Amino acid sequence: MGKARLMAAGAAVVTAAALIHPGAAQAAAPAPGDYAYTATAATLPDVRRIIRDDVAAAAGYTGKGVGIALIDTGVVPVAGLTSGNVANGPDLSLESQVPGLLRRDTYGHGTHLAGIIAGRDAAGGTFRGVAPDARLLSIKVGAANGAVDVTQVMAAIDWVVAHRNDDPANPIKVLNLSYGTDSTQSWVYSPLSEAVENAYKAGISVVVAAGNTGANMLNPASNPYIISVGATDPQGTTDPADDKIASFSSKGTSPANGPDVMAPGRSIVSLRNPGSYADVYYPSARVGDRFFKGSGTSQAAAVVSGATAVLLQKYPSLSPMQVMCYLRATGTPVAGSYAPQVNLQNAFRSRLVGCSQSGSPVLGIGSIQRDRGTSVVTMGDGVPLVGERDIFGPLSSVVWAAASSSRTSWNGGNWMGRPWTGTGWAGAADGQANWAGKSWSGKSWSGKSWSDIAWAGQAWNGKSWSHTTGGAPTWSGAAWTSVGWLSAGDRAWLS
Repeated sequence: MGKARLMAAGAAVVTAAALIHPGAAQAAAPAPGDYAYTATAATLPDVRRIIRDDVAAAAGYTGKGVGIALIDTGVVPVAGLTSGNVANGPDLSLESQVPGLLRRDTYGHGTHLAGIIAGRDAAGGTFRGVAPDARLLSIKVGAANGAVDVTQVMAAIDWVVAHRNDDPANPIKVLNLSYGTDSTQSWVYSPLSEAVENAYKAGISVVVAAGNTGANMLNPASNPYIISVGATDPQGTTDPADDKIASFSSKGTSPANGPDVMAPGRSIVSLRNPGSYADVYYPSARVGDRFFKGSGTSQAAAVVSGATAVLLQKYPSLSPMQVMCYLRATGTPVAGSYAPQVNLQNAFRSRLVGCSQSGSPVLGIGSIQRDRGTSVVTMGDGVPLVGERDIFGPLSSVVWAAASSSRTSWNGGNWMGRPWTGTGWAGAADGQANWAGKSWSGKSWSGKSWSDIAWAGQAWNGKSWSHTTGGAPTWSGAAWTSVGWLSAGDRAWLS
């Protein structure tokens, strides 16, 4: 079982794997426990059964001892994320300067994914994510409508690498990134691609959503060193043998440029964020009072991130390359897809005896603007963030690439010499530990002082968002790969 990706720059990367049970990827294990469910609402027990995570849990593997970084829109302390395994890292988003919004998920996307990855009720509850005993660290970069600049994501990835071993009992071994842009340059020169590869080189399995284009993958999913994830439509059964690729999922045109693995991504039911952007504008996606359903490769990537943590609990010495080999070589074939669907039962009953990878490294010295593609953040006064710069000022990709590769881009709370966040933990609240914030000085790219920007007064009260007077900037420029995940009744994405 192997893969090869040939890219526009003429670079080639080849991965090959060998198992002592080479037939494991050809068919799912016998499954007398499979069942049918409502196709438009796949609960996490359904999802866990599809990828055989229930089998892993029965054997005692739940992701314990593995740290997972979730770079997204933050989380909120709803039940399922307050039992002690979720912490909030730095808030690098455009909302970080508002105390009521600091670290909180105002969009609903990050909370939904966190529930899939490592959700866990307190004693007596029944809600469980794919890896309920993993340690989830949320790094917020997206604002209320998902708006985020590519440089904020780069900074967040660098921060994860710098702090990957802060918790010796739960070192960060998995990074979930459900974000992508239609970059106009090769992955070899892409700064964002360089950032994820540097995480890979630091021993972190980087799991990236392939995109919801229905065609080609987005950047950085096109980087062959990371685990790119497409979405399947389980068609209302937990038997993976009848699964097909979801119509919205990016799939590429050949095994060389398609996702590495697949996972359920249609109508996944996870935690609701009451009063968030998603909750307010898509009330039909609510499932009772506590849950919310969404579709996309973002959800599929979250499933794979949890599965990766479970696999790493069983085989803690696996390198990121070996993790990819394992998941690909033991997966279940998916109709219409070049990549297999994750199958933890097959992975657990197989042993990897060979895995090799060779190819061209990423340079990361290309254009930041070209990496944005069509995803450009715009200030509420209409001024777009464009050019070779981050939200504070000019940024050379050549200088950054050298600093990122040498793991010196962060110095305390400063990224590339500019203050972005605090330097340590600020204490726990609502069942979650919290990294300290920092006030930004100077001016935004529009010329306005950060302190002069008018923000809406919002605060999380445990049940919903409360709004007071004040005008908020209308950020635009969301690039989350599950844009469309909120389509009412799944009409726009699922046929």
